[in-house]
Amino acid sequence: MLGLVNVQQVIDYIEEHIQEELTPDLLADIARYSPYHFNRIFERHTGYTLMDYVLKRKLQYALYDLAQGKKVIEIALTYGFETHAGFTKAFKKCFGSPPRLYRQHCPSSLPQKIDLSRLVQQKVGGIVMQPKIVSRSSFTIAGKTVERSIHNISYTRDSPALWIQKLFPDESIERTLYEALAPETHGEYCLNLRSDEFEDGFTYLFAVNYDNGTSLPDGWTKLTIPSTTYAIFRTPLVYAEDFAVSIAGTWQYILDDWLPHSSYEVDETCYDFEYYDEHCHDWEYDKIYMEIFLPIKERKQGS
Repeated sequence: MLGLVNVQQVIDYIEEHIQEELTPDLLADIARYSPYHFNRIFERHTGYTLMDYVLKRKLQYALYDLAQGKKVIEIALTYGFETHAGFTKAFKKCFGSPPRLYRQHCPSSLPQKIDLSRLVQQKVGGIVMQPKIVSRSSFTIAGKTVERSIHNISYTRDSPALWIQKLFPDESIERTLYEALAPETHGEYCLNLRSDEFEDGFTYLFAVNYDNGTSLPDGWTKLTIPSTTYAIFRTPLVYAEDFAVSIAGTWQYILDDWLPHSSYEVDETCYDFEYYDEHCHDWEYDKIYMEIFLPIKERKQGS
């Protein structure tokens, strides 16, 4: 693919010099392109503009340093931020909260090496950044289920991106859920209920947050998801026509690449699920994404 080798070369250079100043001219020169053309090529392959990627990658390494207990000012200076305030502003814009409040969400391992050719093979649609690690209390969801006859399906991750239009072809399931349950928070959960009674398939639940006291229509399912820790991944920004393939590719990347090289293993006692909010509305956004919640626990030594 045009430019893939050059982009990988620059990505490798960024990794090796992550604590140094990295400019568009320098990185484009390494790739043997003009800055303008290389930025376009880079964005096409990764889903990020060149300098946005550099910034986010520096912040990804900063997450690890935060997890190691380093001081914020020390981390800021290490990755080329001139002030504590500048680093905090960039960090908050990227992760949604300032560094001092984010320490508990930091992965305990370094960002993994990025192999663009493998991501292309998996059809991820771009680069998947390090996940946010979040401990979440139990919560309740409710919605409608559908059964499908597919062999060897035990978890949501075994059968991702099953489009709701295909599962519920005769109705607008989103509208039905919101009209019936009127949850305070927008967002849909998609998960496999792992029914042992349905050996040759699975029970798929499409649900929203369930608020206590809300009347549940006959035949609908209410589920309380237990407290656990999640690795939360965002799929790359893609156009709507590539969305389903990107979700499946992101799952594959998580299970085949990220998980084996992380310090975590899947917590099989909890549910993995897909979460869709307004950022997957292609009528509102040019490119869209969703989140994958993988329940995790620290991997035992030697396993």
